[in-house]
Amino acid sequence: MTRSTVAIVLTLLLSTAPVLAQADPHAGHAHAAPATTATSAPAAAPLPPNEAIPPDAEGAKAALAKSPRHGEWVDLKLADGTKLLTWVVYPESKAKAGVVLVIHEVYGLTDWVRGVADQLAEDGFIALAPDLLSGLGPNGGGTEGLGADVTKTIRTLTPEQVAARLDVVRDYALKLPAANGKSASVGYCWGGSMSFAYAAAQPKLDGAVVYYGSSPADAAAYAKIAAPVLGLYGADDARVNATIPTAEAEMKKLGKPFAANVYEGAGHGFLRQQAGRDGANRKAAEKAWAATLTFLRDRLK
Repeated sequence: MTRSTVAIVLTLLLSTAPVLAQADPHAGHAHAAPATTATSAPAAAPLPPNEAIPPDAEGAKAALAKSPRHGEWVDLKLADGTKLLTWVVYPESKAKAGVVLVIHEVYGLTDWVRGVADQLAEDGFIALAPDLLSGLGPNGGGTEGLGADVTKTIRTLTPEQVAARLDVVRDYALKLPAANGKSASVGYCWGGSMSFAYAAAQPKLDGAVVYYGSSPADAAAYAKIAAPVLGLYGADDARVNATIPTAEAEMKKLGKPFAANVYEGAGHGFLRQQAGRDGANRKAAEKAWAATLTFLRDRLK
């Protein structure tokens, strides 16, 4: 290679370096940080994992790979014969444990949701994460086969259909020899809304946790809720947070326990996307997870 050729190659590399540095690998993701520009601050570096809380989206696969807990796939049969694919993780304990139904986001059953279930098992619960899109994908499949159509497909599910599927999971879980007879739901984003709705649909539920999910719009739904509800929200999430006052007013009027924890500076999906926002998402994730465990341990003991 001649000196002139080397010079040309170096010039091309230097001229493209700023563009390469600005590439955002999550640009197509709904919870991704805004794309950087030449004048904006650099993207936040990945955070080291805090093993006391669930992994973020980027760390989920690695966390699952090194987990010592027993996780297994089970096919549960729905009334119409559809197989409901469900991930089940058990705590490493001699004692019987409470059951937690983990309701996935609008993206379906992902490694991240399975990572949340694994952390719940680490913290002492039997965690079950069903693929609520089972049977709605190509050839009767679920999340894995839907690809880009996953968010469009999930919106075809009604709260009644979701509740019926969750009932199948709950019934199966409570019959497990390791279960103590208590159950709760925990949901994220779309799943957070479904967790709140499930509290109205299943009167024997012992508790419901709502991570940045909308509250029921129908005031009549609150009268059906028997279990305490814990809501966990990022302050910078106006669309979801606009539904909190209705829940607070209705639950208070009915004398039913509802706590809404709002974390300053955090955005929507803060448990999944823990980096960025000047550390607010990670702080919210740590506080919200501690609140979740306190709530579940109280309700499922």
